[in-house]
Amino acid sequence: MQYEAMLQTLGWAAGHEVPVRIAVEGGALLVGVPTTLDTHPAALEVYLHPLGDDTTEIAISLASIRSVELAVST
Repeated sequence: MQYEAMLQTLGWAAGHEVPVRIAVEGGALLVGVPTTLDTHPAALEVYLHPLGDDTTEIAISLASIRSVELAVST
């Protein structure tokens, strides 16, 4: 996935509180709502609330992300 497309998807999802599916290095798949997208060179992270757990927030390095897609069902 192209970096800019990944940032656009994460940014849109965070702004609209829409869940995403994030595939990271090593094959792990995370599903949740992005809360913050930090593209500052010192950070380069996205923060995610796993679905069903608003008390937990996971920081994911943008460099470890292989793909992002919206996780909405139709």
